[in-house]
Amino acid sequence: MKPTLTVCPYCGTGCMFHLLQDDSGRLTGVEPSGGHRISRGQLCVKGWNAHAFVQHPDRLTSPLIRRDGQLQPASWGEALDLVHSRLTQLADQHGSDSLMFLSSAKVSNEENYLLMKLARAGFRTNNIDHCARLCHSSSVTGLVETLGSGAMTNSLDCIDKTELILVIGSNTTEQHPLIGSRILQAVQRGARLIVADSRRIRLSRHADLHLRHRNGTDVALLNGIMRQIVEEGLEDTSFIADRTESFAALQASLESYTPQRTAEITGLEPEQIIDAARLFGGAKSAMLFYAMGITQHSHGVDNVRAVSNLALLTGNLGRPGTGINPLRGQNNVQGACDMGALPDVFTGYQKVADPDARQKFSTAWGVPLSSTPGLMSTHAIDAAVAGRLKGFFILGENPILSDANQAHVRQALEKLDFLVCVDIFRTETCELADVVLPASCYAEKDGTFTSTERRVQRGRKAIPPPGEAREDWRIIAELLQRCGMPADYADPSEIMAEIAGVTPSYGGIGYDRLGRDGLCWPCPDRAHPGTPILHRKQCTRGKGRFSPVKYQPSKEEPDAAYPLLLSTGRTYFHWHTGTMTRRSHLLDREERKAFAELNPLDAQKLGVREMQTIRISSRRGSIEVMAELTDRVPPGQVFVPFHFAEGAANVLTNNALDPESGIPEFKVCAVRVEAL
Repeated sequence: MKPTLTVCPYCGTGCMFHLLQDDSGRLTGVEPSGGHRISRGQLCVKGWNAHAFVQHPDRLTSPLIRRDGQLQPASWGEALDLVHSRLTQLADQHGSDSLMFLSSAKVSNEENYLLMKLARAGFRTNNIDHCARLCHSSSVTGLVETLGSGAMTNSLDCIDKTELILVIGSNTTEQHPLIGSRILQAVQRGARLIVADSRRIRLSRHADLHLRHRNGTDVALLNGIMRQIVEEGLEDTSFIADRTESFAALQASLESYTPQRTAEITGLEPEQIIDAARLFGGAKSAMLFYAMGITQHSHGVDNVRAVSNLALLTGNLGRPGTGINPLRGQNNVQGACDMGALPDVFTGYQKVADPDARQKFSTAWGVPLSSTPGLMSTHAIDAAVAGRLKGFFILGENPILSDANQAHVRQALEKLDFLVCVDIFRTETCELADVVLPASCYAEKDGTFTSTERRVQRGRKAIPPPGEAREDWRIIAELLQRCGMPADYADPSEIMAEIAGVTPSYGGIGYDRLGRDGLCWPCPDRAHPGTPILHRKQCTRGKGRFSPVKYQPSKEEPDAAYPLLLSTGRTYFHWHTGTMTRRSHLLDREERKAFAELNPLDAQKLGVREMQTIRISSRRGSIEVMAELTDRVPPGQVFVPFHFAEGAANVLTNNALDPESGIPEFKVCAVRVEAL
């Protein structure tokens, strides 16, 4: 067997393993990296099966062009010429901002950088975004405001040193299993655990305190805990005095969140609020972990601000065993953000509106650049429906399944003049495309990926792409050249050298330095060892800023017509839109059908039996799925995984947006259930 060390393509934990290849070139399995500091010889079930989809017969192997209403094979030259000519034509006719580029958290840093460069330098638009808009844009917006950096503040090694862990809005053992495992190990050695989640997730079985608050009431819960901490004098007064600003404003904003009022809003008991405050405030070191359970709301940025306020209030920042730790959903969400696949920043979060930053990139690329921030991907969907957006270039994403309100997204994509998809499988979104370009998956290319703890690691090529498929960076480089941009890179290491030259936080990153464990940014120069813990002596912005927030109800709550509350999420065996895991036989065998979790009390009222087909309807559409009766969900709530195209949860979800981050309210909408 030939082993190739590379990065797992699933969640943002950053595990590494060896892909195993036999003499015929077939991938036969994986072997965990025993010495790697994150995976430590372990993998989750998805990691163990990460080879299974790579050589699946459904892989795209040649470019496709729509002719006479059908996608038909074409040559690379014809396909790339058509992409360039049609995008150029639309930009000439309607302006550069009639184009939109959607990058991917599943491709490498180098490929995200090149697509950002293609949008900004090749087609002169800042309309570039990626799926962080749907998962952690709230984190970037909220934490940049309060701390100066939107990234995870600490390393995963800190879990081994903490006294207390608060997990809110994260089903960690299923979404990030190895991080969940480390949390459980911390509990076994004596760390206290608070879990705030309306569902009875696996992690809650091991918690000292499980807070089953109503979905959408996170701000009230966190404000109530903070008020009680201040009431009992458990705040870190010296940290507040030395390291923060605006504490008086925070203190005034908390006054009304008594245990009684907080309990009324959240559905908890007042004693639970008090117990949580004493546990958290009494710990010498505490870590906060959260994920999409608090970010995917119409007030997601406020949720993140509240988490940051709690950390600053108790001095849990800048030390081992502390910190604010947003868990990234895909293997390179952090890297795609770092690489400027966002509408308002270049690499390293350098603002496009900043004349100095813009001049730096203009000089590096040899072209003038726009100072106007571009469209968020969710706003781009609205612009397409309105007819303002004409061309869309989608790299490795499947918005038909991943975006809220599927009918709205389909309407947007069908109204476009020209749609390009670059992917490894013929997804639901590809079926609407004018051109489909066959790409490479993680096992078929070199590149770097940045994990949830800001660790930049090398992915290594084990096998060539199938048929005529190409590495994504080569596809984008050819389009750059058609735009008149020099892009004759010999390999991705040359692209990383270019990235390091324009990105201070990646200034010391080079392939020769990454080795087995990689480096955590910021790493400003070649002598720097990397930075596992941020904000040690001061926050990136200087003093940490308390940002008071007020509880606001979700945009759509249950009523007489739609009496149940829907929430969505992931399961242990599948991942996101199922494009890869549902083509992995062992994973698909474990969970083959779309289902919904329904509390037995609700099922009894509705006349629903276990495994019966039910229809779930919202104001946006209906799906039919199998009922799973369980007390994991509380009465009045329904949970639907979003992996299954045939029972797509996002047919139902609400595309109401957070006004600051543009993230949709995936986690709360009103539905009704009928037995079929």
